Amino acid sequence: MPTKFLEINNLQGWYGESHVLHGVNFHVNEGEVVTLLGRNGAGRTSTMRAIMGLIGARKGSIKVQGKETIHLPTHRIARLGLGYCPEERGIFSSLSAEENLLLPPSLMPAGMSLDDIYAMFPNLKERAKSQGTRLSGGEQQMLAVARILRTGAKLLLLDEISEGLAPVIVQKLAEMVLMLRSRGYTVLMVEQNFRFAAPLADRFLVMEHGRVTQEFTQAQLPSRLDQLHETLGV
Repeated sequence: MPTKFLEINNLQGWYGESHVLHGVNFHVNEGEVVTLLGRNGAGRTSTMRAIMGLIGARKGSIKVQGKETIHLPTHRIARLGLGYCPEERGIFSSLSAEENLLLPPSLMPAGMSLDDIYAMFPNLKERAKSQGTRLSGGEQQMLAVARILRTGAKLLLLDEISEGLAPVIVQKLAEMVLMLRSRGYTVLMVEQNFRFAAPLADRFLVMEHGRVTQEFTQAQLPSRLDQLHETLGV
């Protein structure tokens, strides 16, 4: 039976007075790629932020490898092996690509060395001395993910990593996600680009109005396409 890396039950979330998550339920198994689909405002990014404790208030249950984290601060959650790559990437423009990579501390014994990262991302090795913001959008995205791998995170929360990138770069990111899965990483993705997400995920979760309303596997995808077009407008 698969081991659950992340298990969420009746998750409620607020930004100030605004109640944005209304009883989110789902799990992610170890070594699995799961994609959260939904229209803008459905609650997908808020779910990611809630998992990391980056939301105003949250209630319910978020278990990481069986450990309850709902009352833990963000830095303690990160130490359980979670890494969050937000949509805005957060690359420091005054630092080189390599200096950006070296910023985060290694929180877990499994943190990747620079050599490991350069073997996985040859582009970053070539651009090691380049200023962070001189990198292309795709290289910045790879840098943001590689920076998380340095910490030793085993569950990667990737928010809209293909946003605004050229198709050839998106293909490279798809290869990166598949490579991470082949190495035993667990990935939870929020993705608007359905064509990018479709071949990558083991399972798909559809969010509407702050809750998960549909769940299906890669094998069930063809039979759900019409319904998805209706729900997502894709």
